[in-house]
Amino acid sequence: MSIHLQREMDSLRKKVLSLGALVEDNYQKAISAFLDPEEFDYEKILACDREIDAMEVVVEEDCLKILALHQPVAADLRYLVCVLKLNNDLERIGDLAVNLAKKVRHIKADSVVKSIDEVVEMAQRTKIMLNSALDALVNMDTDLARSVHNIDDEIDTRKREIRICMEKAIEHDPANAKSYLALLSSARNIERIADLATNICEDVIYSANGEIVRHKM
Repeated sequence: MSIHLQREMDSLRKKVLSLGALVEDNYQKAISAFLDPEEFDYEKILACDREIDAMEVVVEEDCLKILALHQPVAADLRYLVCVLKLNNDLERIGDLAVNLAKKVRHIKADSVVKSIDEVVEMAQRTKIMLNSALDALVNMDTDLARSVHNIDDEIDTRKREIRICMEKAIEHDPANAKSYLALLSSARNIERIADLATNICEDVIYSANGEIVRHKM
C-alpha cells in the first residue's frame, strides 16, 4: 500500500468512527426523551442529525475518491465497499432517532408509564447492539459482529410483544390511544435500528474476511 493510500484510508476510518459516535449519541438523546419528555431538546437532536447527514456525504465522497485515484484491492477494497454500505445505514439510524424523538410529543407520559418503560428497555437493548456493531467495526471483530444477531432475534420478539400489548391497551383504554399508537410506532423504529445494526455487523464480517453472511445470519 502506498503512503498516500494509507493516509487516506486512515483518515476515512477516523471519519467513519466519528460518524458512528454521532449517531450513537443522537440515538441516546432520543431514548432519553422518553424518560424525561419535559427536558429533552428536540432542536439539538435535529441539529445533530443535520451534522450526521453532512458527514455521510463526506464519507461517501472520500470512498469514491480513493476508489478512483488508488484502485485498491483485497482488504482495502472490501473495507471501502463495507463503508459505502454502512455509511448509509448509519445515516438511516440517525433519521430513525429523529423519528423517535418526534413520537415523544404524542405521548402522555403520566398515563402510559408502564408501556413507556417497555419501549425504553427495548431501545436500550438496541443501543447495546449498535454499540457492539461499532466496536466490531473498530476492531474488525467478527465474533462480536456475529453475536449481535442473537440480540436482534430478541428485539424482534420484544416488538411483537409490545404490539400485542399496545393493541390490548387501546382496546381497554381508548382515551390514550394516541399515546399507545405513538409507542407502537416507536417500537417499529427501534426494531428497524436493530436491523440496521445487524447490517453493519454483516458488512464488518465481509470486510474482515470476504464472507457474505446476509442470507445466513
